[in-house]
Amino acid sequence: MDAVDHVNVDVDALEPSYEFYRETLDLELVRPPEAFQGDHAMFRAGETIVTLAETGRAENWDDRGLDHPLDKAHLAFSTDRETYDSLRDVLDGQFPNQGPYDWGEFEGFYFLDPDGNLLEVVTYDPPNGERTRPLLTHDDVV
Repeated sequence: MDAVDHVNVDVDALEPSYEFYRETLDLELVRPPEAFQGDHAMFRAGETIVTLAETGRAENWDDRGLDHPLDKAHLAFSTDRETYDSLRDVLDGQFPNQGPYDWGEFEGFYFLDPDGNLLEVVTYDPPNGERTRPLLTHDDVV
């Protein structure tokens, strides 16, 4: 295997997720919903295609599942420090232990899309100036 070609994400309602991935995450639109015969939208994140599929099978999270999101299946996006910090500010506070986390070579934080899919954004860039809060590690979450 050389790379991940594409990832399909189940969503309950296409429109809110379509707007979220397009506007909030600023992914490149490859095929809009009207280009599909079903309720889908296709985006590009670097070399990977992310397809939203309205299936009604997305499982919404509850508080128990968010206490320790680190070991749960998720989709992670990599970006530069400026975009990372901006997204963290917009998406912060969704649940406890959201991060940011110190993963050694990179830093990341978790958040939910409108359908409760767990996502992560990471950056390999160092912080601009001093950190405003300490980074968590996997062992900080019990």
